[in-house]
Amino acid sequence: MPQKSKKAGTSKNSTKRKPAAKAPLNGRKKSRASAKSAQRRSTKRVTARATKASAGKTAQSRSTKRVTARAAPVRFVPGGRNDNLEKIDHIVVLMMENRSFDHMLGYLKLEGSNPNVDGLDAEMSNSHNGTSYPVQRLTGTVFEHDPGHGAGAVVQQLSNHNGGFVSNYASIHPKDDPALIMGYHNGSSLPVYDHLTRNFCICDRWFCSVPGATWPNRLYAVAGKSPSKDNKKVPIYDFPSFVRHLDAAKVSWSWYPHDMATLRLIDGKYRVGHGSKFFWFDRRTWLKPITFLDHAASGNLPAVSWIDPNFVDYSVTGPRESNDDHPPSDVMAGQDLALKLYNAIVNSPAWGKTLLVIVYDEHGGFYDHVEPEDAPDNNPRFQTYGVRVPALVISPWVVRGKVSHKLFDHTSIIKTILLRFCRQPNGTIPDMGLRVTNAEQLGSLLTLTTAREPTPLEAYQQLIERVAQWRSDSFKKRMMRQARGRAPERREVTEFQEGIEAARKRLREEGLPEGQP
Repeated sequence: MPQKSKKAGTSKNSTKRKPAAKAPLNGRKKSRASAKSAQRRSTKRVTARATKASAGKTAQSRSTKRVTARAAPVRFVPGGRNDNLEKIDHIVVLMMENRSFDHMLGYLKLEGSNPNVDGLDAEMSNSHNGTSYPVQRLTGTVFEHDPGHGAGAVVQQLSNHNGGFVSNYASIHPKDDPALIMGYHNGSSLPVYDHLTRNFCICDRWFCSVPGATWPNRLYAVAGKSPSKDNKKVPIYDFPSFVRHLDAAKVSWSWYPHDMATLRLIDGKYRVGHGSKFFWFDRRTWLKPITFLDHAASGNLPAVSWIDPNFVDYSVTGPRESNDDHPPSDVMAGQDLALKLYNAIVNSPAWGKTLLVIVYDEHGGFYDHVEPEDAPDNNPRFQTYGVRVPALVISPWVVRGKVSHKLFDHTSIIKTILLRFCRQPNGTIPDMGLRVTNAEQLGSLLTLTTAREPTPLEAYQQLIERVAQWRSDSFKKRMMRQARGRAPERREVTEFQEGIEAARKRLREEGLPEGQP
């Protein structure tokens, strides 16, 4: 159990909150009937400096003007039907894999970077077989073995007030040092996240939706429900996703995978076909020459963009491999991906109207000190949230360095999307279940009245240099290994990766052409 390292059995460091309050249907007051939503004007490219809006102009949301490939400030005047959500026209989501909040962002409190974050304290620990294992900083960026994160493993980890993480890891990997599961990264291993936490918003009460594995949580993030807390061997499901409601409302959306689009595995309606909705994130091919990076650069982002990281690709000589942060992926590969995405968004003409969410599907078995809360759900088996996960909200409308203590889970993404793009004149949104209805939406974080200007290159150029150095070092290390007569290093293939490969084969058999995302 969490305890002071010198006193086994102490549980002061486990945080237990009251059950989440159940909000009324739709979770928000109806918008003013007399208020007209601000018209969105098309993005204009200009070469001159954008002029300020005069005071006599109407309360229409002004278009983002492109000035030498940078977005100009946008002014917001309240009174639209959804207020804060009317500030944005583009929602971008990147869902990574298998890390807990304390494992990735707990250092912000422990090392004094941001004492407002509900993160780690030095005395937090777990005990196992009479030995106390305190939290410790990890010195490397690769966690070699996959901790337990199925439903049964999570039950043991959360037992005794989050006191079972070490015991569970020791039972799964008895040859490993069990102290590893109490390990955390800091800004030296996560330079991009460190930059984002200082400049945008951290959510330290974002729980994954299910105390279980990857696919149940990804199902909740896209469909608001799951049939199980564990993964299927071949992860092919058939649940209606939120994009059906976008299609019905004629709202644009695109899915941007690196290897396999998770939407195709979740919603049978999009199993094959719909090629105009699927693009690679950063890889141009003969069949798909346009990428997310192209859409961002032109300002031609859809209303909703969902990005899947690289789950399974391998490389012998360079760092081009899985970048989803699922062990044993190098977390610097995840930083590489986050930097590409951030650089594309912050330099897009659409920056002034964009909300970017970077979040993790589930905790991956890593220690977190906050006990999950009760969750409203139609299914009695799913009335508890899972473990906290890292969540960053990046937008020109959020306060710099903000820490939100509001309770979010993955269905908050669905709630936000439906409120912004599918809300009816009477204030209702499509019914996707009790969890979505009661979810907190992200508009509450968009509190500024004037959009912040794009981050200047000089403020994050060192991140580009750091990632470039990592890529160079990784290439050199692998080449030198083989030059010394040693075989290329092999990595453990996880159950999740095996499932992705099996699903890929099934989709090809059902008619999805090779080379199509």
